[in-house]
Amino acid sequence: MPEIQMPKLSDTMTEGTLVAWKKKKGDQVAAGDVIAEIETDKATMEWESPEDGTLTEIYVEEGGKVEVGQKIAFIGEKGEGDAPEEKPKAAEEKPAAEEKEKPAAKDNKKEETAPPEKKKEAPREDKKELVATANENRVNASPVARRLAGELGVDLATIKGTGPDGRITESDIRAAGKSGGGQAKIKAPVSKEKTASSSLSGTRIPLTGMRKVIAERLVESKGPVPHFYLNIDVDATALVSARAELKAAGEESDTAKITVNDFLLKAAVEAAVKVPKANAAFAGDAIVQFEDVDLALAVAIEDGLVTPVIRAAQQKSLRELSEAVKDLAHRARHKRMKPEEFQGGSFTVSNLGSYGIDYFSAII
Repeated sequence: MPEIQMPKLSDTMTEGTLVAWKKKKGDQVAAGDVIAEIETDKATMEWESPEDGTLTEIYVEEGGKVEVGQKIAFIGEKGEGDAPEEKPKAAEEKPAAEEKEKPAAKDNKKEETAPPEKKKEAPREDKKELVATANENRVNASPVARRLAGELGVDLATIKGTGPDGRITESDIRAAGKSGGGQAKIKAPVSKEKTASSSLSGTRIPLTGMRKVIAERLVESKGPVPHFYLNIDVDATALVSARAELKAAGEESDTAKITVNDFLLKAAVEAAVKVPKANAAFAGDAIVQFEDVDLALAVAIEDGLVTPVIRAAQQKSLRELSEAVKDLAHRARHKRMKPEEFQGGSFTVSNLGSYGIDYFSAII
């Protein structure tokens, strides 16, 4: 039975965030059961159990960040796991603690015989800070929740945790930050550096791991890679007519209908085949021209953006492209994609036409 470690779910992933556990400690699990949601640097996805057994140990609570390869859970039989090994360690520390206490007792006697000295009292403000810090340390909260609370100015003592044993999780802090309810005090952080917007008040919204990587990748892509924009107007009368014919033929089902976007994807694939130099990537000292058109489609999800890839799209018909896009987009929005399904696209299409946008310049 395995010790479950944080998996490497993308080629650039170094750590992951345990967003939510779908199973509780002690639950029976079967191979293929979804047991957790993990946020990588590219997406939040559901993670399946590698085999049958009992979830005997959970080492990482919701909201915790863990490096790839570190243990997060244990699947075995009831009572099986390596948690008991940690108990002897605590037992070994106890005698050491007792030994430290003995000299302290002698020192106390010396203090009794020594002439009394006036003890300097700490300023009242310092005492208040010490009490506040002590109260926060006694609060049952995850490290991630503590850090986020500090960023948002949320008082941990006023938050009711929803995690195991009432532990305060990252989601509890975010909820308090959004509502501003209870006794939680939300303070906009004050920057020490003077900026043009220093006089403006606002709410600081921390980036998720995924959004942080999206921002980094966009900056990297926009910088060293040469960008140029070519624009033409296209007469889409024939496309609209073809779409109308399909609709008139009784194609009304959302799961089966061919959309205008499907036609655009097919057109992009055909263009990449006719102009293979466009189906290429800049690789520092060379240009890599790809054999297949691995068509990526930008899909907006709640946490950010992913680009599901249709492999060898030039070999697929319009209908097959339409079905593949619907399947990938659905699984992307429901966190059911595999890492390899949104990596390695050679040609990407981003379409905002359904939002009423006439023109925009995408950064891939």
